Amino acid sequence: MSTVALKDVTKIWPDGTFAVDNVSLEVQDGEFMVLLGPSGCGKSTVLRMIAGLEDPTGGEILLNGEPVLELPPRDRSIAMVFQDFALYPHMTVAENIGFPLKLSGVEPAPRQDRIGAIAGALGIGEVLGRRPSQLSGGQRQRVAMGRAMVRRPGLFLMDEPLSNLDSGLRAELRAEITSMTRELGVTTMYVTHDQAEALTMADRVAIMRKGILQDVGTPTEVYRRPATLYVAAFLGSPKMNLLEASVYVHLDQYIGLNFGEQALYLPWNDPRTRALSRYHGERIVVGIRAEALTPVTPDTQGPVFQGRIRYLEHHGHESLAYLDIGATAIVVDEIGAQAASPSGGGGAFKRVIQRLTGSGVPDPMAPQGQVGVLSDPGRHHRKPAELSVRLAPYPAVSSGHPLAVSVRLDAIHLFDERGARIDVGWR
Repeated sequence: MSTVALKDVTKIWPDGTFAVDNVSLEVQDGEFMVLLGPSGCGKSTVLRMIAGLEDPTGGEILLNGEPVLELPPRDRSIAMVFQDFALYPHMTVAENIGFPLKLSGVEPAPRQDRIGAIAGALGIGEVLGRRPSQLSGGQRQRVAMGRAMVRRPGLFLMDEPLSNLDSGLRAELRAEITSMTRELGVTTMYVTHDQAEALTMADRVAIMRKGILQDVGTPTEVYRRPATLYVAAFLGSPKMNLLEASVYVHLDQYIGLNFGEQALYLPWNDPRTRALSRYHGERIVVGIRAEALTPVTPDTQGPVFQGRIRYLEHHGHESLAYLDIGATAIVVDEIGAQAASPSGGGGAFKRVIQRLTGSGVPDPMAPQGQVGVLSDPGRHHRKPAELSVRLAPYPAVSSGHPLAVSVRLDAIHLFDERGARIDVGWR
């Protein structure tokens, strides 16, 4: 059994920088937990504090329910795999893998048995007599992983172990790492900045930004119901469309979301209207993923955006159209420093594309659930946002072509100015 618990863990560097800010997280026995976030967000620092290589400024770290801050690293039953492999160049592969067992006093015969078993599982049994300089990058990474696994620790800590490898090898090793850790039943904490690794490998994902834990959940949960605007923008390819909208409440009828030239109307029986009605007259952010948009004919009834294609990207299996619908795009990284924290913090919107929408309001005569085209002659015309829409490969359209897209109202995401999710309740 091996569990990990972080309780209000904080790490402040000598210059006053918060590397980790009041993080609380629990990892269950046998769970594969991925810490995801950009460089410098504090995820590797969390791993190093668990391993005992860094001391937290505040908070508590528990392994199997017991405090470990007073324990040296060698007594924590932890194996760590680093990005740079850290192999001994003068030792053979077999000697590198077996070195922790040798230090522990394991006899040569059982030591060789365990080395052979691990090497076979990792596919490096034929290179046991070679030195690291004679191996490829993928083989060296397998050796580093073998050296960690041969000890049979209670906890694996992996700090971006695949970042130095090419994409094909990374995909291969992702499958090997997840299958082996699950077969061994060992608790694993894995750090990466690659969302593909996180979403394909993890039992649960913990997403960090600027030392703050943003969201924790299964890959499906954090993708489908991100807790903050930052998580919504960080996950997904293409990136989620994040648009500024003004909220107008028509009691017992609908709630209008004004995007500038067009609007969406949520019917009053939508479960989100009660929470959303508190924002009457205010600005919010509406997130719409490309999969929530479907090209339709211009005369289609229901929630439909009308626009023109600004440009196309062809990806072989699909094409992406970027549509001008007269909306304002939102940049997450320029929102105030506290804006992405689930617990609060202020901050005004910062726009990647500046388009001031004036004082236009939704058409009160528009049918429920439909889009109304708004009239706002006083609006200043500036560069519009680009709405990404998935199309079939190499479609028979081009830049400047008009396009109508149906919007799945149940799949839109709503966030307030602080970046917190507006919803009927937490997961």
